[in-house]
Amino acid sequence: MANRILVVEDDTAISELICMNLEVTGYEVVPVLDGNEVEGTLEKEENFDLALLDIMLPGKDGFELLGVMKEHGIPVIYITAKADVNSKIKGLRSGAEDYIVKPFEVLELLVRVEKVLERTGKQKEIIQVKDLEIHLSEHKVTRNGQTVSLKPMEYDLLVLLAKNKNVAFTREQMLNEVWGSNYLGETRTIDVHIGQLRRKLDLSDVIKTIPKIGYRLEE
Repeated sequence: MANRILVVEDDTAISELICMNLEVTGYEVVPVLDGNEVEGTLEKEENFDLALLDIMLPGKDGFELLGVMKEHGIPVIYITAKADVNSKIKGLRSGAEDYIVKPFEVLELLVRVEKVLERTGKQKEIIQVKDLEIHLSEHKVTRNGQTVSLKPMEYDLLVLLAKNKNVAFTREQMLNEVWGSNYLGETRTIDVHIGQLRRKLDLSDVIKTIPKIGYRLEE
């Protein structure tokens, strides 16, 4: 089952952009455009794992809604145009997990969402890819209950792609995320590991090569 995210954003275009990118990555999303509609939505909908809140909203603003989210045990990331230091400090001291200033890069948003879900223990423990199950807490991959042997970097690369389904990564981004920013090797390393994943896990039809860019996992 996918993580469920509440998106509270009154700008329709931004709301649709956020929701579309979260959905193609594999999240279940519920958008709300008015701060006064949030409590009603929480009464009807259950089991949200995360809320993305704008601050400047019609009705109750994002600062007011933080208390509502706390009552329901929902972690919060603010996504707002309020870039001043006082607003950031207020949001984070009040209990928000993160604070993202508009405009933002979609990939950065996805990574921050993932990190907050991990940190708060809300992330789903099993990711499904075709007939494979990736068990995050056990750090293993299984097919029909049988463990598939992967090297550590192969596993980390698979998790990166599986957590961000349908997102294209450059080779440089993948090196940075999996090997770390201090890695001095060549991007050819990515191609070798992708080849191994495709062969070992029969994922040639799922892990796609994006010409002149890198790779993405499509489902």
